Amino acid sequence: MTRLTFLPHPEICPEGAVVDAEPGAVLIDAAAAGGVELEHACEKSCACTTCHVIVRDGLRSLPEPEEDEEDVLDKAWGLTPESRLGCQARVGTQDLVIEIPRYTLHVDSEKKARP
Repeated sequence: MTRLTFLPHPEICPEGAVVDAEPGAVLIDAAAAGGVELEHACEKSCACTTCHVIVRDGLRSLPEPEEDEEDVLDKAWGLTPESRLGCQARVGTQDLVIEIPRYTLHVDSEKKARP
């Protein structure tokens, strides 16, 4: 099992959260199974950036992003070199520390605070 440590987020997980996940699991599904509900306006089809996360530790253990993910990530608010889409990234074998950004862009390209 791989341990996913979510840093505190004011609305989604104010205390932070730790989730165990099977290697190969899609990050957003592993988070949901552990009670961390990441927004995903496009129903996990790699068409928006609402599930944008920043992998603060363990990024190199994840498979490289596909070109589609990279293209969509270019639209993410607060993009960093450690940014990934939770609907596309698959958990590797190394533990991860994940930050959920405060803001997200919806498919209609309007900036809004996460719920």
